[in-house]
Amino acid sequence: MADHQVEAIQYAHTHQDQFLQELEAFCEIPSISTDPQYAAEMQKCANWVANRLQTAGIEHVTVYPTQGHPVVYGDYLKAGDDAPTVLIYGHYDVQPAEPLDKWSTDPFKPEIKGENLYARGATDMKAQVMATIKAVESILKTGALPVNVKFMIEGEEEIGSPNLDEFIQTHRDQLACDVFLNPDTGMINADTPTITYGLRGLAYFEIRLRGARSDLHSGVFGGVVHNPAQVLCELIAGMHDGEGRVTLPGFYDSVRALGEEERAELNRLPMNEETFLELSGAPQLWKGERPYTAVERQGARPTLEINGIISGFTGEGSKTVLPAAAMAKISMRLVPDQDPVEVGNQLRAYLQANTPPTVTWEISELTGSKASISDRHSAGVQALSQALEKVWGKRVVYKREGGSVPVVTQMQQILNVDAVNTGFSTPGDNMHGPDEKTHLPSWRKGIDALIYFFFNFS
Repeated sequence: MADHQVEAIQYAHTHQDQFLQELEAFCEIPSISTDPQYAAEMQKCANWVANRLQTAGIEHVTVYPTQGHPVVYGDYLKAGDDAPTVLIYGHYDVQPAEPLDKWSTDPFKPEIKGENLYARGATDMKAQVMATIKAVESILKTGALPVNVKFMIEGEEEIGSPNLDEFIQTHRDQLACDVFLNPDTGMINADTPTITYGLRGLAYFEIRLRGARSDLHSGVFGGVVHNPAQVLCELIAGMHDGEGRVTLPGFYDSVRALGEEERAELNRLPMNEETFLELSGAPQLWKGERPYTAVERQGARPTLEINGIISGFTGEGSKTVLPAAAMAKISMRLVPDQDPVEVGNQLRAYLQANTPPTVTWEISELTGSKASISDRHSAGVQALSQALEKVWGKRVVYKREGGSVPVVTQMQQILNVDAVNTGFSTPGDNMHGPDEKTHLPSWRKGIDALIYFFFNFS
């Protein structure tokens, strides 16, 4: 097996140029899932992924239609019944590229500048999908896979994966596995091998307040009719207290406490307040929930954020109106063991208790998912940890990600399987933004690490 590992790594290194050309071809396809006019490109991209799987040696490759965009499946099960099975996840859809004038390159004409490949989807997550395919290819072209593998590559992650839950439920037996490999996370930086063992959940709502029948003259009715925009701002301001804690009733009742060992591990991360200042460009950080550190607040504590507010006149010049309505979009990032349905009820209870009778209110739930957490000491996580340390030559750090990847929770709940989260993007890769890029040396190291992972996990 040791000789086979060496041969697989050599294959990957020898075929680096070919792998890069294929990644560029992948990124050229404008697989924008949110825009119906790109439906044909989405189908083209799914077929392209299926072809790459077949070329790598994967069998039973199928492009499954859904109510939306297709799911690509393939497997290689010749390692035998006694060998573990790894289910590999990915998504081939990307965010829209707008605003196009903010790009220094054409988002769908990949361009290499220095050590980076610039293209929409380069880091989120076409490079990550290709890393898994090319790691498996490198092993299969030089011998036998030491584990069974299954691929499930979807096309709707960027729009919330509305059809994935049904697909997983319908194909539960086909997707059965011992571990779920999710390469849709990333690293602290290019020099620090990172394993994300926790992902926050999400509860997203729209609140609408209404006062008068229509916008009113602010001089005639100001001070007499309650302004919904003012009411909304006061409600939002009251959702945090002076210690940065969320004030929704019962919000922290289900929050899993952070142990001292875990806090020590999290704060070993090479991230501090200066890191967040540099990444965000903010003039100063908000203290947030006390007494937790910035790293703890970023991934291991729940939050409530205002995502947008609209009310009244917002055009050029002046128009003295008292608006009839006000709207806000509010999201909460959740941690184990919070439930998005319970959080929705807590938000309703807060509004019921604090909204004055001078306005009416309604709330809509837009999306929600539970948080996920993996055992840092599981066989899968340790197999990946050893692989990353071998390639990067330094100890792995463990982090809890502030964002959400709902498929991880779906896998844990439907397939009853734990996740191993990896990925080789970095915070500076402009994910979802203009000039998205992927760091090619990290990507190539990632392929090597995944090769070692499959051998380690066997």
